[in-house]
Amino acid sequence: MKMSLEERFRKKLLKVGKKNRFCRFCIIPVMVVGMFFFHVAAYVKGNGKRFAMLAVTFLLFVVYSSFSFPIFISGNGENGEWNPISAEAQDIVLAEETEINLEELELLDDDDVRPESGNGLETVHGMEIVERYSASEILELNQPSTPSDVTSGEVTTDCKFSRDDWRLLLVNKQHSIPDGYEEKVPLGKIMTMKGIMRCDERIIDDLLNMIQQAKEDGVTLQICSPYRDLEYQKVLFNNKINKYMKKGLSYMEAYQLASQAVTVPNASEHQLGLALDIVSDTYIILDEGFADTDAGKWLAENSYRFGFILRYPKGKEDITCIEYEPWHFRYVGVEAATVITERGMTLEELWDSEEFWEEP
Repeated sequence: MKMSLEERFRKKLLKVGKKNRFCRFCIIPVMVVGMFFFHVAAYVKGNGKRFAMLAVTFLLFVVYSSFSFPIFISGNGENGEWNPISAEAQDIVLAEETEINLEELELLDDDDVRPESGNGLETVHGMEIVERYSASEILELNQPSTPSDVTSGEVTTDCKFSRDDWRLLLVNKQHSIPDGYEEKVPLGKIMTMKGIMRCDERIIDDLLNMIQQAKEDGVTLQICSPYRDLEYQKVLFNNKINKYMKKGLSYMEAYQLASQAVTVPNASEHQLGLALDIVSDTYIILDEGFADTDAGKWLAENSYRFGFILRYPKGKEDITCIEYEPWHFRYVGVEAATVITERGMTLEELWDSEEFWEEP
């Protein structure tokens, strides 16, 4: 039987060792190294495919890494030789980083992010999107089915509310709209010259009575942003994020700022059909300046008499998590609106106060 190279190597060393006892001490380490070499060679031979794959992977890594650095992409030099150059020689100038102060960045309002006409979003799920509805036109085409029943502002001390009352449903960043709620909202129609305005039909009489009383007091209101479905709320929110990102903000920074001015989808009261943005015929901009107008002052002083509250008052931003919006009004019913307004509370604070709630 033919001997292997390893066996012949070992036999040769043993033969030399038998002839000369003084060489035995030198032969032992040579034999150890030789046997190790043969075992390694046998292992590599038995795993050739594996080592070939590792070699190819390493080669690809080296090639890819070389193209990742500018020093290797300068082209050929004279006589066809590769001519690497340094970053300084390429005269590369990096743009200066501009630090963005989130606190000083101006918040965008809804007017900045409304869908533009012609983009296919003039209607969302069959709902017409019109910017503003004149209260005078609304009153010409609609009359309340029940007369005004305003409160004097006095609330009995034993006034109690039910946490199941649809008028007091708490919706914010921490409390999303319950699953399936939108399908159950009884949307009512208010006729206008521009089309149909939709909101929860159960608040229509109080809304019509409020704008009628405002007109009698010399204030002409305009209604904008009544009911919004989930799809439209997503459009507003995503538009606001995109505009902030174009200013150089990261996605998370843009999300943080956008959520201060536009409630995140499924956390908007407009989806309930209970919230309205209200301005006037002389001041149509959604900003804090509306609070100083006759319409803004009238609403702040009288809206509770018809069941509406200023939902995001000034100084309560840490509670509502929304910036001051003197134009945003939410229907909660006359009794709850009176309690909230007279005591300078928010809907969140009413929910946290146990004294006004019935025993479960």
